[in-house]
Amino acid sequence: MLGFASGLPLALTGQALQAWLSGEGVDVATIGFLSLVGLPYTFKFLWAPLMDRFDLPLLGRRRGWLVLSQLLLAGALLLLAATPPKDSLQVFALLAVAVAFLSASQDVAYDAYRTDLLPPRERGLGSSLNVMGYRLAMILSGGVAMIWTDAQHGGGWTWPEVYRLMAWLMVGAAVLSATALPKLALPVATSAPAGHDLLGFFAVAAAVAMGYMATQHVFAPLASSLVAPLWQGSTLAPALQHRWMDLVALLAGLAFTLPLAAWASRVARFDTLRSGLANYFALPGSKAFLLLIVLYKLGDAFALSLMTPFLLKAMAFSSAEVGVVNKVLGLWLTIIGALVGGTLMLRLGLWRALIIFGFLQGLSNLGFWWLAVSGKGALPGLLLPAFDWGIVKLAQPTTVDGGLLMAVALENLTGGMGTAAFVAFLMSLTSQRFTATQYALLSAFASVGRVWVGPLAGVLAESIGWPSFFVVATALSLPALAMLWVMRHTIRALDSDPGATT
Repeated sequence: MLGFASGLPLALTGQALQAWLSGEGVDVATIGFLSLVGLPYTFKFLWAPLMDRFDLPLLGRRRGWLVLSQLLLAGALLLLAATPPKDSLQVFALLAVAVAFLSASQDVAYDAYRTDLLPPRERGLGSSLNVMGYRLAMILSGGVAMIWTDAQHGGGWTWPEVYRLMAWLMVGAAVLSATALPKLALPVATSAPAGHDLLGFFAVAAAVAMGYMATQHVFAPLASSLVAPLWQGSTLAPALQHRWMDLVALLAGLAFTLPLAAWASRVARFDTLRSGLANYFALPGSKAFLLLIVLYKLGDAFALSLMTPFLLKAMAFSSAEVGVVNKVLGLWLTIIGALVGGTLMLRLGLWRALIIFGFLQGLSNLGFWWLAVSGKGALPGLLLPAFDWGIVKLAQPTTVDGGLLMAVALENLTGGMGTAAFVAFLMSLTSQRFTATQYALLSAFASVGRVWVGPLAGVLAESIGWPSFFVVATALSLPALAMLWVMRHTIRALDSDPGATT
């Protein structure tokens, strides 16, 4: 259930948001850049130390933060539902960022709660159950919602109606968190002054704000003046030229902001953040682990970053067909993938599971390459009869493309297996005293691919075409496999001694 609550907001700032914007006529390159609303997922380790350092009253460790973030998420979703994206795109984007921030905060609390609660022997199966709930939520908010919003074949809902329903589901999650979760033992008391952590957080937040302003007012004009001469005589569309310049400015802003935030945390004595990071980096191979975490899901994230515009616009599938195939029919394969992955880990161990499942999830991207090359109708289709299951209905019989079904089935099955192994890997790297800080850092690096490839993916897809785009996505899965082979002894040591980091 907690995995479900954690996964529900992700599609609402990802696939569902893309479908909403596509229906409003927003161009693909702009949709790609709006994937940056997920930036809080990559920076959540900056405020995670506050969740390690402080516990909210009444509900105990971790649970108070869960309830608060879930209630605030419900409110933010209601505000987003009331904002028309076409008329107020900037306000809409800021509210989507707020949803992502609160969702990332919920993830910090939940990831720490799960890691503290589960003993090492249960982490493989625990992570697979978490993946199952997570993917079920994304099926609802990213797939079933598309059927609800299909006027011809589905329920004819509007996107604001969908987002209001999701808000009430988050209220239900808050009630569950407040009443049904077992309590955690309190950690060993820290000697770090609370005032230092609060001051450090605000110092880091100010540094990030300064980095944002510098990106907007310094690096963006500078990128324009430096990159513009390169486009002279180019046949690339002006809109795409502008997106490439935005990407250069974004990278320059990051190169400025991250060192500034590190300096601010040191000067302001953000002790819990600094201690948590120091504890992690004392782990043998810690820096290589961070690179592996970025690379492991990179190819998968690249292929899926613009999946909704690809299926709706490039392939011209109907919204109901995409919803049924991409999510509803993929439900059981997702569940099987997650549960089989967690069960196989008992026999395979961590390293073998990571490399086998990583190879399979990278290979699954070629299914979408084949679909882009072969087009619709290459494989026999399947006629789904009309149905009404209460929460979702199909108003008319709908033909499901066989190629689409094959590509999506491969992705769901292998993606569930890979994610189960990956989550167990992240859990094995954390120390109980700094679970929120360290898991937030690791999962922030894990989300780099999902968040940061969006701008590049949107520009690249329009520049080189969809078949080449999916070949690139497949190639991006290879570096992680090479790293896994090189680091096999270090990872096997983690697997054989789960308590090494505590």
